[in-house]
Amino acid sequence: MKRLGLGLLVLVGIIVAALFILPAIVPVSAYKDRVEQAASQALNRNVALAGDVRLTLFPRVQVQADNVSIANADGFGDAAFAEMTQMRVGVELLPLLSRRVEITEFVLIEPVIRLQQRGRANNWTFASAAMAPAPASAASGGFIRQPGALPIEASFGDVRIENAEIHYSDDTQNQEITGLNLAIALPSLDTETRIEGSLAANGEALEFDATLGSIRDFFEGRATPLVLNLGGRLVDLGFNGEIPEGEDIALAGDIRADIPNIRALAAFAGAELPPGENLERFSTRGRIAGTTSRLALTAESLRLDDITGSGGLTADLADTKPRITGSLNLPALDVTPYLPETQEQAPASGGGVPPWSEEPIDLAGLGIVDAELDLTVGQLTYRDLEVSDAALNVVLENSRLVARLQRISLYEGQGNVTIVANARSATPSFSLEASLTGLDAYPFLQAAAGFERLQGTGSMGLNFTAAGNSQAAIMNSLDGSGNFNFADGAIVGINIAQTIRNVSGFLNRNNADTAETSTEDSESAETGETQTTDFTSLGGTFTVTDGLLRNQDLLMLSPLLRVEGLGQVNLPAQTVDYRLRPRAVASIEGQGGSSDLQGVIVPIRIRGGFNAVSVGVDTQAVGQALLQGALSNAIGGNGSQNLEDTARDALRNAIGLGNTNTDDEPADGETQQVDPAQQLLQGLLSRRSRSSDDEEASDDDPN
Repeated sequence: MKRLGLGLLVLVGIIVAALFILPAIVPVSAYKDRVEQAASQALNRNVALAGDVRLTLFPRVQVQADNVSIANADGFGDAAFAEMTQMRVGVELLPLLSRRVEITEFVLIEPVIRLQQRGRANNWTFASAAMAPAPASAASGGFIRQPGALPIEASFGDVRIENAEIHYSDDTQNQEITGLNLAIALPSLDTETRIEGSLAANGEALEFDATLGSIRDFFEGRATPLVLNLGGRLVDLGFNGEIPEGEDIALAGDIRADIPNIRALAAFAGAELPPGENLERFSTRGRIAGTTSRLALTAESLRLDDITGSGGLTADLADTKPRITGSLNLPALDVTPYLPETQEQAPASGGGVPPWSEEPIDLAGLGIVDAELDLTVGQLTYRDLEVSDAALNVVLENSRLVARLQRISLYEGQGNVTIVANARSATPSFSLEASLTGLDAYPFLQAAAGFERLQGTGSMGLNFTAAGNSQAAIMNSLDGSGNFNFADGAIVGINIAQTIRNVSGFLNRNNADTAETSTEDSESAETGETQTTDFTSLGGTFTVTDGLLRNQDLLMLSPLLRVEGLGQVNLPAQTVDYRLRPRAVASIEGQGGSSDLQGVIVPIRIRGGFNAVSVGVDTQAVGQALLQGALSNAIGGNGSQNLEDTARDALRNAIGLGNTNTDDEPADGETQQVDPAQQLLQGLLSRRSRSSDDEEASDDDPN
């Protein structure tokens, strides 16, 4: 028995001695070549141990290899797929006898890994030389969390990666991670695992840490607590939840996200955003659930730049382009900072409407994501327009945006609006369809178009289409139609009743009352009081073709006046040419005079550039009436002495005043005030009078 015990002791001594001595006496090439060959066969790539290799067998198996490299796949260049300055692996020997793996050390020093994607092929799939894409999910035969997936016992000691580099490239982009340092604490497969590290991705420094409840629970499909934190200049993310029970990898828990500079993060990710002073900051707090390909966020708080709110969003990340769906509740939304940028244009001299910009409109942002969102907005702002209590549905599909304002309160009115911006082709197209009722015209038109000439409450319908890469191109291609109907308002900038009275005053110079009121009107104009024409109803329709808006059926009614109108607005040229044909239907007393001018018609013309609109008597219509009536009578034999009186009578007949004796002059000391209408008539008459005098002088000339 003693001999047996002694024999066993000697055997153990010999084995221990052999474990110490063999690595020293066995040539390195004896196992180095075998390791390279076995590794190459396993990976289907050439594995080279170019530097020193050291082996220790006792008290633990420990291997150290310098200058290790793994060859690249065929067709991906000559540079190694992976290489490292040094690799160290240590395993306790005795626990292996009881099928327990205790890794004392696993250290990679300065590894460099080059990941490449070429179409559907990549260089990180080691299954076969054909490099077929690796399965990515349980459904396609990939990793499945299930009971019994990890039947071993193991622990890890010093597990580190020092100063690693990971380079990724495909047909469109190049990304790199440098300075990757990673440390893993894994006492056993059944206890908490902690990971800490740092890296620089495309030059941006990031730090991260993670805590996983149990490696075995994770592999075998049980619910596993998970805490993640990622922080740096571009992003600060945090997750506190679990990986739920099941076969697939999923997440469920509380999330926080702060992105101080969205544009910098997008550039870092290789997706440059169009220029602009927007998309600067994003933050949210809430709950998140889903997989790596589909995430659902219930946001208790949500912030984008100055926009705040709450709601629920789902992001489908399975395809190349993310798709976002959900609903949001926003107290206020100003979309102006997110409209395509155009170059600032200097307005015309003295201010006013600037010329249309030729600067290209950039709609590239419509192609970043697809989305379908329902928004409830307390206050919606679009440039100078303000909409309250808005229900908005937004669909963004393949660079085509459809925004439907299904319910809005707009300047005391209600209605709905549909806006389409389509950037699927080289020349984007746009459309607008709107139906508004109960609208307060003055603030609405002032905000929408800088138009300050109309007051009243009414309805409006619009249907426009256009295409172009700039404001100018859009205005030149604008087509469509519309209608409007306003009540109990006023036209600002002209007193039509006063204009009728001024013309009639010139044609009734013997009326002293008219002279007095003309003086009062002149003094009123000098004080700078705004002139208006009140109405009880104002309506009409219009069409737009290539930016030229035409209206043929304007009708304005009031207790004093009936006004018909027609004309056009040239939007590309920013000019207006419009004619009004007002007719007094009752006494205008209280409107700047006391004369009964019922039935009088004085045509008015509105024309000029948007920043220099003139309003006055329609000289063309008045001139025609004058020439057709007064001059024909004068040529018939009245002579130059009575030409002005005859012309005045003819014009009075043309506009509905009838004949009157005009021989009386204003009272002594009284000065007749002359307005532009009077100057027009006097000018036409004086020119005709001079012409008659010249003819008489010519007849008397003996030569």
